[in-house]
Amino acid sequence: MDILSSRKIVRFQNGVLQEADDSIVSEHPLTIHLNGEEFATMVCSPENIRELTIGFLASEGFIRRYEEIKDIHIDESKGFAYVELHIQTSTASHEFHSKRFIGSCCGKSRQFYFHNDARTARTSTSKLTLTPYQCISYMKQLQDGSLTFQETGGVHNAALFSAEEMIVSRTDIGRHNALDKILGYCIENTIPVRDKVIAFSGRVSSEVLLKAAKIGVGIILSKSAPTDLAIKLAEDLNITAVGFIRGQSFNVYSHPERIVSEEEN
Repeated sequence: MDILSSRKIVRFQNGVLQEADDSIVSEHPLTIHLNGEEFATMVCSPENIRELTIGFLASEGFIRRYEEIKDIHIDESKGFAYVELHIQTSTASHEFHSKRFIGSCCGKSRQFYFHNDARTARTSTSKLTLTPYQCISYMKQLQDGSLTFQETGGVHNAALFSAEEMIVSRTDIGRHNALDKILGYCIENTIPVRDKVIAFSGRVSSEVLLKAAKIGVGIILSKSAPTDLAIKLAEDLNITAVGFIRGQSFNVYSHPERIVSEEEN
């Protein structure tokens, strides 16, 4: 299934209205069935669906390792993911999950937010430090590689970096989905995440910060600003939040000790 489609539009440019071809991002529902029961439906970009499913289940606290999955089957044409775990999930576990609708940009209810996220978000123990020029370089690599965004302006992008290089980059219409795809990739490929960095294209909301905490990284980089609650959570969870990375400048909002000069690094 393609992530892009072509459509005839009318464009106003240089004082003239004229017909043109435009690339539009695709948006499709994905329903996850867990241990034979409908678990959740989300709207997403139709690529890397397996990673999204694994990452979403890990983010919601149902798995921690890939070995906990007994079987996984993705029916991309119909928009279904069927997952069977080695252990059965309890009825109580489903009280906050079953048959929810999660849109591409919407959040959770406050009740679910605190019951689940407080249980699965991890306080970082990362010892990784970055120089200012590494922060700028990582954001540039994310943006330079974001070809779908450059073509459509309609997606979010996230990438995982080590101290030396980009490990994986993922795209989705939903900012949370892009991060879940990163998490799913790490779980399926057994990639340790403690001393890694997330670079993110959008605003760092509290939910985005919590996603970073669930992945397990100690540093999140963004070209946009964080919210006040995201900063408070970053302080509590020992995560360095860096925002407004534009050109040769940025702001460090929490735990600035991980951003050091060349001489200190």
